[in-house]
Amino acid sequence: MRRWCAVLLVVAASACGNGAPAPQTEATPAADAIPVPATGYSVREGQTLFQHYCAPCHGTEGQGDGFNAYSLDPKPRDLTDAAFKAARSEEDLAGVIRIGGGAAGLSTSMPPWGRTLNARQIRNVVAYVRTLTPPSE
Repeated sequence: MRRWCAVLLVVAASACGNGAPAPQTEATPAADAIPVPATGYSVREGQTLFQHYCAPCHGTEGQGDGFNAYSLDPKPRDLTDAAFKAARSEEDLAGVIRIGGGAAGLSTSMPPWGRTLNARQIRNVVAYVRTLTPPSE
């Protein structure tokens, strides 16, 4: 019985650690820097977040025609524009979402979402924006 108690104590102690997180070093990249492939779930979460935070200006389909767009100058970007998306990396798009349009040298009407959305949520919004296509004629 004593032997089992000792084994359980050793296992429990090793599993718990000291509670301190491992220090970040240059050899261990931050979680934001690790590329995460878009999955069905991430795109769906991105769509939900886009509809809540972005659609009022960019429109439900991302065409820059949201209900707030009429009062904005310049008008919100059409996110279905393939040439625009091809010229921007995921980090470029995530950066604009994180720091806002004004800080990125774009429209000051776009607020920064970096204190509202976490890094995963921002990546998922970018993944969703990548799926937006222009309406078929």
